[in-house]
Amino acid sequence: MRGRDDDGAGLGGLLTREVRVVAAGASVLTDALAEQAVPVESVEWRPPDGDLAADLAVVTGDRRLPEANAEAVRRMLGARPHLVDVRPAGEVLGIERGAFLHAGPPLAWDRASGPMRGALIGAALFEGLADTPEDAERLLRAAPLEPCHHHRAVGPMAGVVSPSMWMFVVEDAESGGTAYCSLNEGLGKVLRYGAYGPEVIERLRWMAGDLGPRLRDAVRAHGPVDLRAIMAQALHMGDELHNRNRAATSLFVRELAGDLAEAGGARALRFAAGNDHFFLNLAMAAGKVSADAARGVPGSSMVVAMARNGTDFGVQVSGTGDRWFTGPAGVPDGLYLGSYGPADANPDIGDSTITETTGVGGFAMAAAPAIVRFIGGEVPDALAATQRMYEITLAEHPAFQVPILDFRGTPAGIDVTKVVRTGLLPVVNTGIAGRVAGTGQVGAGLVSPPAEVFAQAVHALAEQATITP
Repeated sequence: MRGRDDDGAGLGGLLTREVRVVAAGASVLTDALAEQAVPVESVEWRPPDGDLAADLAVVTGDRRLPEANAEAVRRMLGARPHLVDVRPAGEVLGIERGAFLHAGPPLAWDRASGPMRGALIGAALFEGLADTPEDAERLLRAAPLEPCHHHRAVGPMAGVVSPSMWMFVVEDAESGGTAYCSLNEGLGKVLRYGAYGPEVIERLRWMAGDLGPRLRDAVRAHGPVDLRAIMAQALHMGDELHNRNRAATSLFVRELAGDLAEAGGARALRFAAGNDHFFLNLAMAAGKVSADAARGVPGSSMVVAMARNGTDFGVQVSGTGDRWFTGPAGVPDGLYLGSYGPADANPDIGDSTITETTGVGGFAMAAAPAIVRFIGGEVPDALAATQRMYEITLAEHPAFQVPILDFRGTPAGIDVTKVVRTGLLPVVNTGIAGRVAGTGQVGAGLVSPPAEVFAQAVHALAEQATITP
């Protein structure tokens, strides 16, 4: 079988790789290829309905679209995130005692899931606002709750942030923008999965009283840490920077080890080095500051945020400002720990999908074939997941490259019009939280956003489109 490159020139030889086919629509093609032993993956797809098709035509006919998307892509891919400081949330986010931030789109207590409620209760106990979980719950029913994203921040899983928690401060050296993320607690019974027992509160107090200040002193002594460079190298070492951060954490710890030691941070150093997910929160803040650089481009159909609060899955688009488009969060499909199963799982939760939004995480699974041992599936599934994402994105990341794909840049810049037109949804790999508060992590797997959120975004873009006469 001979192929042709993108410019139509002959490749001049036989294809040397196995042909894989993705078939959409009627099953006759899938069945015919399967009978010939051709590897084929069937994707459910149907043409957009009349109203959605009309909206899609309006958006793709918007004369601003090509330049707007090119500008949004330029801003996001040109970002150069650096860790510049570590500071308390009350100082940098403008939240006052008694207020709390959470992951995902806006959410009230009465719609909050088990792990979200558990994390909020734990934060109230940590802040000394209540003595018992029952008292905390009564307080939280009337407490101000806001998304982390509304404060240029992101939080993993429940993503709960209160004023006394310390935050990584990440600055884009290109645009000057700033983003924030909390410090990673490690695994086991942790606040982000909704646990709020005494050991959780004790760890949070140590993090606020020792870990945060030690990291602050080390970062200030060291100077800005180039997160983009660490992430690029980690992709070459088998990370995808969402569920696998082992290499990135090692590189980061090595970068700061001397300064942490000089700051008297031996325990802090051991904590970070012993937590393979420690870098995740830095990758999230790097993704947030990069995506935020691309916000507010009139006419752009590029996604600048994907986030989940355990109840809703929401997206934001460059050309529609701060508006959220939401639908029900799905339950991830994957592997479960111990005796846990799907009945124990909470719907998808967390701001960590900012990694996929900016071209890593599930979009970079081809760089991390070992991830399938954690989330289920086989190595070819990881390769296929990354390759599918090129169909719904606007660009390839110049810094984030996949060795097994001949160092091709990861797919980056999700285009809502391409999602609607192809029926392909972004792939996310994620941890699975137990639906009962305090359970913790019960597994890990893959999940996709609800298709309706992209249809909503296309409709909103159509309403403000500028059509060429």
